[in-house]
Amino acid sequence: QVQLVESGGGLVQAGGSLRLSCAASGRTVTLYNMAWFRQVPGRDRDFVAAISWTGSSNTFYVDSVKGRFTISRDLAKSTVYLQMNSLKPEDTAIYYCAGANRPARSISLEEKSDYNYWGQGTQVTVSS
Repeated sequence: QVQLVESGGGLVQAGGSLRLSCAASGRTVTLYNMAWFRQVPGRDRDFVAAISWTGSSNTFYVDSVKGRFTISRDLAKSTVYLQMNSLKPEDTAIYYCAGANRPARSISLEEKSDYNYWGQGTQVTVSS
């Protein structure tokens, strides 16, 4: 089992920045990929970004955050980060960290079903 704990959410003005962290504990050696998803009330949980946990750190992003968000990892700390710059009000959501202990079936690691570990979520609010 792997446990995931997010931190770093908060309230920021449009154009500002936040960095989310997700600390993994437990059997982290079994991880294949890590990702960030986000969800607003009444809507599905949507893919934001993903990074491979083994080998080279291949990264993937949803089009709406490309050039603004950066996902990265620190294997020594078993932590994945999401640096969010140029934030927009439409980025407001609960952000969830996800982990997978098996290879993804989706090419860009974007499917929720590829992940079997989830954090509790952290709220990000961007004011206009």
